[in-house]
Amino acid sequence: MYRFPEGFYSDVRIEDVFQTNITVTLGQIEDFRVKEYTAAFIRVFNGRRWFFSSTTNVDSIQDELDRLASMGDPMDNPEDHPMVKKFESNREEHLEFTGDNDLSRLPAKKKFDDVSAYFPIVSDSGYVRYWVGSYIDQRVVKRFCSSIGADLVFDFQRAGVRIGYELSDGDRRFRDRFDLASNYYQDLAGLEDRISESFQKSVAFLKSAENVQPGRYTVILSPEAAGIFAHESFGHKSEADFMLGDTHMLKEWHLGKKVGSDILSIVDDGNIKSVGYVPYDDEGTKAKETYLIRNGVLSGRLHSAVTAASLEEEPTGNARAVNFEYEPIVRMSTTYIKPGTRKLDELVAEIENGIFVETLNHGSGMSTFTMAPARAYIIKNGEITDPVRISVITGNVFRTLNEIDGLSDDLQILSFALGGCGKMEQSPLPVSFGGPYVRVKNLNVQ
Repeated sequence: MYRFPEGFYSDVRIEDVFQTNITVTLGQIEDFRVKEYTAAFIRVFNGRRWFFSSTTNVDSIQDELDRLASMGDPMDNPEDHPMVKKFESNREEHLEFTGDNDLSRLPAKKKFDDVSAYFPIVSDSGYVRYWVGSYIDQRVVKRFCSSIGADLVFDFQRAGVRIGYELSDGDRRFRDRFDLASNYYQDLAGLEDRISESFQKSVAFLKSAENVQPGRYTVILSPEAAGIFAHESFGHKSEADFMLGDTHMLKEWHLGKKVGSDILSIVDDGNIKSVGYVPYDDEGTKAKETYLIRNGVLSGRLHSAVTAASLEEEPTGNARAVNFEYEPIVRMSTTYIKPGTRKLDELVAEIENGIFVETLNHGSGMSTFTMAPARAYIIKNGEITDPVRISVITGNVFRTLNEIDGLSDDLQILSFALGGCGKMEQSPLPVSFGGPYVRVKNLNVQ
C-alpha cells in the first residue's frame, strides 16, 4: 500500500496487460504480436484541480504521488469535499477469468492455427477480391487503491475474430464482414457454420440487391442495428460530462421528461458479460444497472464521481479510461434496449411495405441520427423478401424514440472484435450493445 499525501484525495490504478494481435491479408501474415506490460496511472486532487501522471515504472509510484502533491496546496478535511464523498471505498478481489478461462495461458500458435482454419471459407470463393482475417485478445488485471481506503483487484478479458472481405460479380461490388468477440476464448471455437452462413448471405446480397426506392418506411431494426442506434443516438447524450456547464442541455435532458414510446426502456450495465464488462470502473466504483429511459421517461444518466458531484446525483460505475495513459472519463459499458413481448414474425406480419435492417456498416448522431446499412431487405405484405441497397437511414432522435411501436421478446447482446467507442482522444474503448428486434414507424430511407 502507498503513503498517500495528507490534505489530498489520491488514487492509483495499476494495469497488468496481456495482448495478442494477428492479421492475415490474402493469406500473408501482416501482424503477429504478443505483448505484456505493467503500467500505472496516478492522480492527486487538492480540492481545486487534478494533478496526474502515467508511468511504466511501477517502482516510481510513491515518488509520483509525492511529486504530484508538491504541485498544489493541500485542502482541509479532504473527506468532506463534495466530490470526494462520491468516491466508493470498495475492498475486494474479483478475478473472474482464471485457470482454464485465462486466455493469456494459451499458446499464440494455437490461436493462430484456430483462427486460420476459418479463412478458407472466404478465401476459396471466386467472388472474393480481397480479404483480411484478424484475431485479437486482451487480458487486463487491475489494482486500484485510494486515499479513502479503496483496495481492489479485478480483471477483464476479451478475444475476437474478424474476417472482412470485398466481393465482386461483374459490375456489382459489396463489402461485408463476420465479427465476433467474447470474454471467453472457447466461444470462438466451432464457428464454421456461422461464418459460412454469414458469408453466403453476403454473396446472395451481392448478386441480387437492388437500389431502394427512396421514401419513408416502417423499419425493423435487428438487435445489432438497434444496439448501435441506442449507443450512438442516445447513449452518448446520456454521458453526464456533456452536460457540465451547459444549462440548455440540462434543461433539455431533465430527468422525468417523456422522451420515447411507453414500451421503450434503455439500460447501461457493466455487470453483463460482454466486451463492455467492467465490474468496477477506473475510479473504483462498482458497476450498476442504470436505466437511461424507463417506459419512455428519461430516468438516469451515466456518471463519474466528478460529474455526479457536479450534478448532485450518484456515480454509476461509468468512469473509464482506454488505458493507463489516460484519466477516466464518462463512458458507456454495455448499452441495450430492453426486450418486449412480441415475436419477430408478428412485427413483420403487420407491415405491408417496409424495410428490415440486418447489419450496419456504421451509425452516428446526437440530435439527428444516421445509419448506413450493410445488409437490408424489403418487407412486402408481411414477409421479408428481396435484398435492397440503402445508402442511409436518417431521423430525429426524439421523434424516432417516440415512433417505436414494437419490440420482440428476445434480447441479444453483441460484442465485436475490432473497433470500439471513441470519445475525445480515447479510442477504441471496448463496449457492447444490443436489444431485441425493434419496429420504428416513419423513417427516412435513401
